[in-house]
Amino acid sequence: MTRRRQPRAVIVGGSMAGLSAGLFLRQAGWSVDIFERTSERLSARGAGILAHTELRTLLTSLGIDTEVNFGVSIPTRVVLDASDTVIASRDMPQIATGWTRVHTLLADQFPEQHYHSGFDFQSCETLPDGISVRFADGRQEMADVLIGADGFRSSVRRCLFPNVGPAYSGYVAWRGILPEALVDAAPFVRSSLFTFNLPPGEHMVGYPVAGAGEDFAVGRRSYNFVWYRPADSLTELPQLLTDAQGHRHELSIPPNVIAPSVVSEMRDHANKVLAPWFKHVVARTPHPFLQPIYDLAVPEMASGRVALVGDAAFVVRPHVGAGVLKAAADGQALAAHLAGGDDVLAALQRFSVERHRVGTKMIERARHLGSYLRRSFDNDTQRGEAARVGAPEAVLRETARLDFLYATS
Repeated sequence: MTRRRQPRAVIVGGSMAGLSAGLFLRQAGWSVDIFERTSERLSARGAGILAHTELRTLLTSLGIDTEVNFGVSIPTRVVLDASDTVIASRDMPQIATGWTRVHTLLADQFPEQHYHSGFDFQSCETLPDGISVRFADGRQEMADVLIGADGFRSSVRRCLFPNVGPAYSGYVAWRGILPEALVDAAPFVRSSLFTFNLPPGEHMVGYPVAGAGEDFAVGRRSYNFVWYRPADSLTELPQLLTDAQGHRHELSIPPNVIAPSVVSEMRDHANKVLAPWFKHVVARTPHPFLQPIYDLAVPEMASGRVALVGDAAFVVRPHVGAGVLKAAADGQALAAHLAGGDDVLAALQRFSVERHRVGTKMIERARHLGSYLRRSFDNDTQRGEAARVGAPEAVLRETARLDFLYATS
């Protein structure tokens, strides 16, 4: 009796999407190797994320404990006006955790000997019985499937869809995280809430996450904020992406080279428009960083023996709060379709149809939620819709909720 050969996947990208796909495929009986471009440990500068029930369920299915030392429980959402008065509130229990926390939990599950750092993907070639993957240093790998999990700058995606790339949304996010110890005691109670402030055409939200060493004790946690501001693509965005030495960066800029004048302008604007609580938080954040907000959608998530997962396929604005969930669910769905079958090409097409539908829903919802983040409107219809979407009650009810995924109409 001939023993069946174990199928093999090569994954390009070792972040959330790559690790999730790798772990789910290993569960399904596949041999998996991950090749990550960077040599240093991946991180997201401590950025906070929301851990929806669906994400915790997926992690649990991988053997990861999401009950102990996983996140901060937040019972209530509030909106502050310009004087720090709570003008709207809504009970909505949720869990906030950190990008690095989830990435570490996933990385600890994946075999170290099959995770390869410092490999820059170069090209691939489909052969009659598999796919050949080449890296910049000359290394070549053979596999049954190549998975592009290399983020919104994906090199694998460029091979499939060279004309598909990120489209700027018209606004940026300033993000920051600081120890709770740096927050004065008077407004401290707000750090136990999911807190919004909505200056005209802007959106600020803050919430607690774990502190240094994954410490969840009150007073030793960290406070995470995200502040969305319009920025013109032709004038303001280029200035924001130009560092102190005058070098213009493409798409994004490393936090350590943001021009001091750009940070100074951001802090000045915070003092003019934000509620006192968030003025306080921004002023005490030592290293804020900038994230231009983009959309990206591929026409399909698989072609031949190549599949795309996570941000390599869809970049969804953060308002849905489900980027990590989307990446993990892509990996689970991919493994489910590839499990136990010989027809790899058909399985990848079924995966593509299923997850492309979800990615499209997410990107449309996120665009809707961000539609009021602008300084001017073309007509009264746009202005009225923006007023409805940006109303405090609507923001509380709709931000970072997944109900829309399950709606039948």
